Amino acid sequence: MGKRSAVFPAAPHALYAEHGYSPAIRANGLLFVSGQVGARADGTPEPDLADEVALAFANLTAVLAGAGCTPADVVDVQIFTTDPEAVLPLLFAHHPAYWGDAPLPALTATGVTWLAGFRFELKVVARLPDNGETA
Repeated sequence: MGKRSAVFPAAPHALYAEHGYSPAIRANGLLFVSGQVGARADGTPEPDLADEVALAFANLTAVLAGAGCTPADVVDVQIFTTDPEAVLPLLFAHHPAYWGDAPLPALTATGVTWLAGFRFELKVVARLPDNGETA
């Protein structure tokens, strides 16, 4: 079994250092991405909900790129939201195109009561290119 290694985006936001976690971990040919929120560089949320969701996806894209992955490499998605009625229609109107060609990744969406000031978070698992442990 291979060792785990951390992945960071080119320009990480402040929450990783502030809360002491890795944006993603490579292990055994997979990339396990920590929950991505619509955090600006200073770690604060985007005030507009649509912008918050878009920034969460942009932050995810940056983490994936740090491991040489793209959204098309994602196999599993977990979505958390404090306001499903507002977030899910917005999300489902745009998210299928983000992942690339079918089949789309597996998806679980869950309503929660708290996301540390955010209203939307997504967590994914992706396959690493060439099953690489050190990519």
